[in-house]
Amino acid sequence: MPARPIAARFSSRSLSTQSLKDAIKETIPAKQEQLKRIKAQHAGTTIGEVKVENVIGGMRGLKAMLWDSSVLDPEEGIRFHGLSIPDCQKQLPAAPGGKEMIAESMLWLLLTGKVPSEAQTRALSRDFVERGTLPAHVEKLIDSLPATLHPMTQLGMGVAALNHDSLFQASYEKGIKKSEYWEATLEDCLNLISRLPALAARIYRNVYNPGKPMESLDKDLDLVGNYVRLLGFGDNQSLTEYLRLYIALHGDHEGGNASAHTAHLVGSTLSDPYLSYSAALFALAGPLHGLANQEVLRWQMAMQKEIGSDVTHDRIKEYLWKTLKSGQVVPGYGHGVLRNPDPRFIALQEFCDSKPELQDSPIIQLVKKTYEVAPGVLKEHGKTKNPYPNVDATSGCVLYHYGLTQFKYYTVIFGVSRALGCITQLVWARALGLPLERPKSLSLDAIEKLAKST
Repeated sequence: MPARPIAARFSSRSLSTQSLKDAIKETIPAKQEQLKRIKAQHAGTTIGEVKVENVIGGMRGLKAMLWDSSVLDPEEGIRFHGLSIPDCQKQLPAAPGGKEMIAESMLWLLLTGKVPSEAQTRALSRDFVERGTLPAHVEKLIDSLPATLHPMTQLGMGVAALNHDSLFQASYEKGIKKSEYWEATLEDCLNLISRLPALAARIYRNVYNPGKPMESLDKDLDLVGNYVRLLGFGDNQSLTEYLRLYIALHGDHEGGNASAHTAHLVGSTLSDPYLSYSAALFALAGPLHGLANQEVLRWQMAMQKEIGSDVTHDRIKEYLWKTLKSGQVVPGYGHGVLRNPDPRFIALQEFCDSKPELQDSPIIQLVKKTYEVAPGVLKEHGKTKNPYPNVDATSGCVLYHYGLTQFKYYTVIFGVSRALGCITQLVWARALGLPLERPKSLSLDAIEKLAKST
């Protein structure tokens, strides 16, 4: 049964208890007016220059997409509606008894541009529990899949199957007004996010712990607290706090990355959020996108095995040069946009520094010492535009330390995270009436002809 609308469950007696839907509805007119003003006053203004290298180089760096929830600056990193990661850590509500910002508070910020109150965050957590049970047909589908099928493939299939109950699809078939698209889309998106923990945990159980009973959702826990509980690590508070931070940090990273862009592209056809996000998950599953953290961990563990207990800067430097001279890249270093250390990496390192067990962890300390050496080596090597670490340089290593040792599953956790940003864009694309995305393509002959004529 589709969940009843969020408006029926929450009242908006004051700003501190205003529902998420009402907060979005209040914000929409100003955004619509801003978009209308930009179209009227600046439609013909040039804001970038398309070069041949952009067209044949994966459109890297082209300013050609509206994504309002976050902006990625090459020097300072990501900002969410103007708030830096340290700002978010200070201002966004944590779970009861916790210190780290949680998915609910980040989602509220991404959707509304405003920091939620603690009451609003708690209400959203309770709403997610109400919505969070998987439909029987999805459970049956996931349970029927072979354990050898990659967890990301299973996640994408499960999300696509959730579209059986899509409110947007049902409303569209009934002839819903275009101005109301965003409301049905929001309902689908909230249902999707709420069910991801149960879906992702069921995949984990089937692949790695077949036959183990599944825990039920706890109405007093937040989204990630329940996710960790369903995974079977509910008694590990440090892992729970880490995953709260991890999922909030990974929720959005502007719209140009492959998974976010895929969700936006498919959503622009008016596919429902389940189909749009399942497509995004298959983009995230690629080795050049979401698999990076497991590659870092493999590389770090291979280094650890080779250099043994003699972990010095010189030994790490030798291993770095060995990697580079073999024609391989150093995983976890460099970024398509950033030109400084990734603020998400810094936030995760600060988390590690706050936990005695992580300060004593050989793999975490190896990550830290590698960070002290690698930028200098990569600068000397001279072939890396950004010699600094990205978030993947440490994220998987912490999961491994806390007992989540199944490498193939790491991207599933990333997939649970990235939904926060992708569904934000889907709601706002419908609220602003954004059109079908349809760039112009060129053949090699056409490119060469154009280049010679300029």
